[in-house]
Parts: sequence; structure tokens; C-alpha cells
Amino acid sequence: MANQGAKKRKEENTRHMANLRCLIIACNVIYVLVRMLIFHSSFSWKHWVGLVLTSVAYFIPYQQLAQMAKPAYADDGELLDGGFDMSTGGICGYLHDVIYITSFVQLTSIISDKFWYTYLVIPAFGAFKSFGFIRGFLSHGSEGEVEDEKTRKKREKMEKKASRPKFMKTRNR
Repeated sequence: MANQGAKKRKEENTRHMANLRCLIIACNVIYVLVRMLIFHSSFSWKHWVGLVLTSVAYFIPYQQLAQMAKPAYADDGELLDGGFDMSTGGICGYLHDVIYITSFVQLTSIISDKFWYTYLVIPAFGAFKSFGFIRGFLSHGSEGEVEDEKTRKKREKMEKKASRPKFMKTRNR
């Protein structure tokens, strides 16, 4: 029963990466079949560039996720860690978002080339997150503000309540 969680996570990660791989392959096959074979008359060099761009946009996040999902083994071959939990947020979630946005752009660009503008969501979100991060370092305006009476009393009450010792009620049998 030891390392049961690591074994379970390894299986989940293997299944998750297989699902992502199937999504990527399916989107590429659909794009090639529909765009190149059915709509071949409107296929130009720009579409080749788009295919290369989406392939790179799939490859880089997928490789990073594969590295994160890779399990760690001891020297004797025993499973130590099942890999990173793919269901968490943070950078893992952002990498999944890039893959999903890429699949959306690739499939919808079959209908109209205007869907390529959807890729602008990725740098816009990065700029938004960066702005919030940088603003946290630059704005220290709240230190010099004068506190009104109501806010001061509420803050003092909360500080007093936090400083009191906490007692836990127990039941006697």
C-alpha cells in the first residue's frame, strides 16, 4: 500500500497526457484534411505558416507538461513521485490554456482567417497578469492615508480579538 498515491498520480498523468496527445493529433488531422483537401483552392502560404505556428504552440507547452508529469524513480527502480498534479492551476493551467486556445484557433481558422486574432488573448492575459504583479511593487499609497474613525475602531477591535487567547470547548464524558 506504500506509494499508492504516487502510483495513482502516475496513472492519471499518463492518461491525461494521452488525452492531450489525442486532442493535438485530432486537431491537426482535421485541419489538414479539411483545409488542405476540401478547401484547397483557398489554401496559401499563410496557411502553411499557420500550421507551423500551431504546431509550435502545441509542441512547447506539451513538452513542458510532459516534463512536469514525468514520475521520479529511485536507483532501485521504486516509484518515488508520480509527477506533478496536472489538475492544479498556476503554470500548469496556463500551459493547458495555450493548448486549448491553439486547438480552438486551429479548428475555427478553417471557417475564417479572422479567428487567428484569438491568439492575441494569450499575450493580453500575460500583460494583464504582469501589470498586476508590477503594480503590487510600485503602489505604496495606502501607507500615508489618514484612517477614518470607523475604520480605526474596526481595525482595533479585530486586533484585540486576534490577540485574545483561544479556548476550545471539550465535552466531558
